[in-house]
Amino acid sequence: MRTITEVAAWWNAKPCNVDHSSAPVGSRRFFDEVEARKYRVEPHLPAFADFAGWDGQRVLEIGTGMGGEAVNFAHAGAHVTAVDVSPTSLALARQRAEAGDVQVDFVEADAERLTEWVDGPFDLVWSFGAVHHTPHPERALAEARRLVAPDGELRLMVYHRASTKVAALVLRHPTVAWRGMDRAVAVQSEAQTGCPVTWTYTRRQARRLLEQTSWAVTEMRVAHIFPYAVGPYRQHRYVRRWYWRLMPRKVFAWLECHVGWHLLITARPA
Repeated sequence: MRTITEVAAWWNAKPCNVDHSSAPVGSRRFFDEVEARKYRVEPHLPAFADFAGWDGQRVLEIGTGMGGEAVNFAHAGAHVTAVDVSPTSLALARQRAEAGDVQVDFVEADAERLTEWVDGPFDLVWSFGAVHHTPHPERALAEARRLVAPDGELRLMVYHRASTKVAALVLRHPTVAWRGMDRAVAVQSEAQTGCPVTWTYTRRQARRLLEQTSWAVTEMRVAHIFPYAVGPYRQHRYVRRWYWRLMPRKVFAWLECHVGWHLLITARPA
């Protein structure tokens, strides 16, 4: 089992989405371009967050990365506490909040021991693409449950096991996958290879995980297939792979809803 120290070191070396702009890192233009690019390829994210719906509420973000969603919640009027295990990412997140002229309480914290650093209750616990990167996700979700208000809500994105992404990874790396699919997926799950920990879940597995940590799932849906060729994308060009170009849009949308990479879960305290 990989450790949280290894996870922190990996994200310190290359914070998530840091390559999504050619502008100087930490500049206002850099943050604007990173956000525009992220929401272009993940348009379901802002709708799932519903930033404006949390005006005046207390929001806890687990795994803030460079702070994009934390800043958008704060812009919408929420009182935001955002945690991350990576001090390098948090330094950028603080710059982002300063550039956006908003107040966010950023805390360096291990998601599996949140209550040692953070006090609740929170109206919303938000975590998009972070809990599946901690060695023991059940501990992180149990900690989040202790910090949510009795009538609060969890909005969580974890990676979907029954997805085209997992199928493609296994097909490209059959030998590695045969030795251990979870490890094969972890190594290839992010834009930069070698991620120490990445868990994936079927709908049933995700529901069981939430129920075991005293959450009641109210909604679960699937989204997001990344259709672009990686080479041009790294050059900030959006060129769909030939098979996605040939596919009718309605078929692509149907696939996204069934075998997409993002499992979007809404839950309340059980």
